Amino acid sequence: MSLAVQDRPLDLGTGTGGMPARRAVVRWAWRLFRREWRQQSLVLALLLLAVAATTAGLGIAANAPSEASRFGTADHIVTLESTGARLQADLAQLRDAYGTVEVMEHGKKIQIPGTADGIDVRAQDPGGPYGRSMLRLDQGRWPQGAGEIAVTERVATLVGLHVGGTWSADGRQRTVVGLVENPLDFADRFALVAPGQLATVDHVDALVRVPHAQFLAKPRPDGASTQRRNEEADAASILVLLLATIGLVFVGLLSVAGFNVMAQRRLRALGMLGAIGASHRHIRLVLLANGAVIGGAGALAGAVAGVAGWVALSPAFEPMLGHRIDRFRLPWAPLIVAVALAAVTAVVAAWWPARAAARIPIVAALSARPAPPRPAHRFAALGAVLLAAGLTALYLAQQTKPPYIIGGVLATALAVLLLAPVGVATIGRIARHAPLASRLAMRDLARYRARSGAALAAIALAIGIAATVALAAAVAVAKTATPSGGNVPADQLVVWLGREAMNGPVPSVPAADMRRHADTIAAELHATVVPLVGVVDPNAPPERDTGGIPPIVLAKPHKPLPGEPAGSVVYSSDDTVAIFVATPEVLAHYGIDPASVNADTDVLTPLANLNGYDMIPGGNPRWTPVLQHVNLPAYKDVPNLLITARGMAKLHVTEMPVGWLIDAPDKLTTAQVDQAQRAAAAAGLYIESRPTGADEARLAAQFTGAGIAVALGVLAMTVGLIRSETARDLRTLAAAGARGRTRRALTAATAGALALTGAVIGTGCAYLAMLAWYHKEAHWLAHPPLLNLAAILLGLPVVAYIGGWLLTGREARTIARQPLE
Repeated sequence: MSLAVQDRPLDLGTGTGGMPARRAVVRWAWRLFRREWRQQSLVLALLLLAVAATTAGLGIAANAPSEASRFGTADHIVTLESTGARLQADLAQLRDAYGTVEVMEHGKKIQIPGTADGIDVRAQDPGGPYGRSMLRLDQGRWPQGAGEIAVTERVATLVGLHVGGTWSADGRQRTVVGLVENPLDFADRFALVAPGQLATVDHVDALVRVPHAQFLAKPRPDGASTQRRNEEADAASILVLLLATIGLVFVGLLSVAGFNVMAQRRLRALGMLGAIGASHRHIRLVLLANGAVIGGAGALAGAVAGVAGWVALSPAFEPMLGHRIDRFRLPWAPLIVAVALAAVTAVVAAWWPARAAARIPIVAALSARPAPPRPAHRFAALGAVLLAAGLTALYLAQQTKPPYIIGGVLATALAVLLLAPVGVATIGRIARHAPLASRLAMRDLARYRARSGAALAAIALAIGIAATVALAAAVAVAKTATPSGGNVPADQLVVWLGREAMNGPVPSVPAADMRRHADTIAAELHATVVPLVGVVDPNAPPERDTGGIPPIVLAKPHKPLPGEPAGSVVYSSDDTVAIFVATPEVLAHYGIDPASVNADTDVLTPLANLNGYDMIPGGNPRWTPVLQHVNLPAYKDVPNLLITARGMAKLHVTEMPVGWLIDAPDKLTTAQVDQAQRAAAAAGLYIESRPTGADEARLAAQFTGAGIAVALGVLAMTVGLIRSETARDLRTLAAAGARGRTRRALTAATAGALALTGAVIGTGCAYLAMLAWYHKEAHWLAHPPLLNLAAILLGLPVVAYIGGWLLTGREARTIARQPLE
């Protein structure tokens, strides 16, 4: 008896193998990663640094100065100037309309000799529902009784106070029981008393927290002025994520080059995998799984390092940001997005080499022959479209529209990436005109276009950023060199009273000593001194207080914001013009004869009229001043609008010294300005000068150096990968009798060609972007930063060539001694 069994047919190469096959491929990829992690340490390190830097940037953005220093957790401030029973009725109306209301009482400011701005005295509950975040006790205790007060450290230093001491001011004696601060604003100088302990209340700030629509729907007390907290969208975090995205694009480009090399190294193994039945999907999965492992490991390690570094180092940022930092206050959602972006970057960087490796025929893979490069014109067409779109967006942005700016920057950056293959193809075309060794190197770059294109794009992106900063700095320097316009002339300084130029406490210096300091500064500059006198309104509302520099300004009112009451006006300090008293010293300085000033003149000004301007604070909007036109300089912060005694009487304002104008015989140098600033800072004064452009030039030099350093680093990594991959070719050349000089020339030509092409592409795209950005004032670009551009276009290729030549000696000798396979 026999049993017949029918064999099941075996179809080789059909099916996908299902989940077991995918698990096997992933396990193989994991073993490859563990075995070759040192070769992939570059990508890991770049991802770690990118995520760690993004974490620090997000921490700084989340803790940037905000309006919480004035609003606390409230979103509206209602200022009441009523008193007595009327004040209580107004507060009751606010509580009926909005529920919980926190009251902050403000007394008359205590004037400090030698300064134009005073000390705010406020009564506030440290445990209030909205304002508790604006108070912190540093030493002593909170004030409780009628004769107790707490002051900030800066006030204590100004007046010479200490805990347990007595402060005599405004005819009253108060015992200092504590040192306090506004942890959200170190510059907030105030004195704190217990609620209800102010003898005279100047005005009251009521903190309210309700939706804006509800706030507008409810009636408010007559005469009350309101302030609305700006919507604090995560604009800073979005900007950090945008910069992180550009950085990750840069990392991704280097990763593409690295994954290309790894794919080429594994080409025979991948070919063997295909020979035993693996599909294209399985071969792609090998490299994609490797990219996912690298991306996940680098992103998580970077997040851990970044959070740990932020927690440890965040207190060092407090003086820079001007407020206390909650080291555990991090925008966790954007941080998770950054980690995910880093992981995705590695996977995306691995996808293109994986796709190319999967398409290589098995026989070609087993012979380790690279895939033929794809035509570059496809990338060039898309890159040209993106470049045109990016430039158009920058043109339409008008330097003020964030969506267009962000879109334009991203589109231009992507265009640089897509134009890189064209640059590599161009290198291959012009190779015929180069010497033999250089010709071999340049054609080798064109042969491995995917790897070389990614490296070239990274170089062009780094150089493009550096060139953009250099061009923008050159524009700033050119603007500062104009003979008119701006804040002050190039040969003058303004020494202001009442501004804090230091992060630390300002020393208490009498007014006479301040004048001596101003005379000393002028003597060192061989300059003349002109006293400046401003005007101050004693009845000015507190929210319009200008800090005394100068106490009254001329401001253009903006239109009410959407949803705001029709009578509300938003003032912008960017549009202000300083008003000074027409003193005999100022008139003499500008060659104006006091006898030529008409008796009925209120304001001396070169402006044709004051239409659209409003005298603030406390000015009469219906007052039409009598103008007399005089020749005054067209600068923002020196006397170009003078008010007479008649005009002061009409506005009911008084005069107050605000500083001195220092007029030097020649244009001031950066060293002279720095010396004057140091002398003024020691006296608690503030120097205002015309920007010399030195800071911008220094920034441009730093960015140029950083861009060149990054480009050289990319070249070192790329050339190292290329030369390691072409080691067999070098050994063949050595066996054929090629000397060490020839092998050195190969490496030097590779580095020089990539550096020159990247510099040209990056600088060209940067110039086009700046032309779109400054299209209304393109004449400023006629002052190029020649030294910076020379360092990029000439210095970078020369340094790359010399570096490639010098650093190839050991490699050439080692390769010459290795046997051929």
